[in-house]
Amino acid sequence: MAEDLNQQEPTAEEKAKFEQDVMKAAEEAMKMEAETNKADTLADAAAEQPADAAAEQPAEQESTESAEDILKAELAAANDRNLRLMAEFDNFRRRSAKEQLELIETANGKLLEKLSEVQDNFERAFATENKAKDLEAFEKGMQMIYNQFAKILTDAGLEQIDPTGAEFDPNCHEALMQQPSETIPEGHVVTVFQKGYKLKNKILKTAKVIVSSGK
Repeated sequence: MAEDLNQQEPTAEEKAKFEQDVMKAAEEAMKMEAETNKADTLADAAAEQPADAAAEQPAEQESTESAEDILKAELAAANDRNLRLMAEFDNFRRRSAKEQLELIETANGKLLEKLSEVQDNFERAFATENKAKDLEAFEKGMQMIYNQFAKILTDAGLEQIDPTGAEFDPNCHEALMQQPSETIPEGHVVTVFQKGYKLKNKILKTAKVIVSSGK
């Protein structure tokens, strides 16, 4: 098991070659089966011939039986290779899925470790011995913790959607209502009720907005 986990993930070329080998083995098995069926048909036809005709062609019958045995052996070998390739491909698929899950868990673990530092700072800020004597100092401490939290999310790829003044986009925005505006053109965002978020190019949460209906 340890050796499987330490193996490097196959490249796209290796995956493609592996799949080609599986398909090739399957095609060989089908071809061998067809040839065996053909040989069986010939053998049945030979068996149905009159006794005199069979006696006249003993060498040909022996040759047909020998070819049939060879084809059956080759078919069995091809089927065995096909089964082995399918088993290896299934193991490869399972191993790849497990490795991907472990990568996700590792990434989540690193993110949660950084977020735990934010929680620690909140707990220290709310501790009795660290309570600020004035509101300004407390607000400054909260701003520092917020900046730390926002940086962690940004470093993780999270992007905030703030479409104030932008043209309404139903793919990224959710319109709560429309209202007239003297300054914002029709179909543009007047107010952002709740900001949205996206991770790289994937929308996680649309921004809730109020859209201008014009003057």
